[in-house]
Amino acid sequence: MGNTFASITLDAFLTRLASAEPTPGGGSASALSGSMAASLLSMVASLSAGRPKYAPYAATLERAAAVGADSRIRFLDFADDDARAYDGFASAMKMPRESAAEVAERKAAIQAAARTATDVPLEIVRACRTVVAELESLAGRSNLNASSDLVVGALLIDAAARGAAANVFINLPSVGDPAFEDDAMREVTSALALIEDLAAQVRQVVGSGELRDPEDA
Repeated sequence: MGNTFASITLDAFLTRLASAEPTPGGGSASALSGSMAASLLSMVASLSAGRPKYAPYAATLERAAAVGADSRIRFLDFADDDARAYDGFASAMKMPRESAAEVAERKAAIQAAARTATDVPLEIVRACRTVVAELESLAGRSNLNASSDLVVGALLIDAAARGAAANVFINLPSVGDPAFEDDAMREVTSALALIEDLAAQVRQVVGSGELRDPEDA
């Protein structure tokens, strides 16, 4: 795959995304959306820290900044992981299937590759759940002049989760593990509902223009 997506310019990433190359694709784009949401999380926390008006929220701001910094990097890693997972699945699909042994080997390779191609976006959904919780915590507890950035972050993280979930759903049938498929479907469906709810809360709190009480210690 060459250089990591974190090491190339945004223009280079988007140029590749727009090309006929299969990677990066929707999974990597979802991860990039998550990274931008995490960056906005850190930005709002940074714009609030050290200001007397927001001193009661110091613990929340510090935690959100740390989560944002860690998540920004994790999502960029996920973008690379997703591209590698696709490449692995594509390679498995091209394996020979002339003999019974080759058919069996190819099937096993496809199932293993599909599992990886499911695990990566599943991790993206989980990371989205973490970030949106922090965005919700900051709403009404951070710089009101930057509150619209929390709304943008919430929209981006919701998009990232839904994009990653689409990849989970499309790859699950090829894994060949009904129990894993059921568990993953339940987890992703539940996570999407929670993320949507928290994102809506961000919009509602920001829309009120009011500060909230500090989080319970």
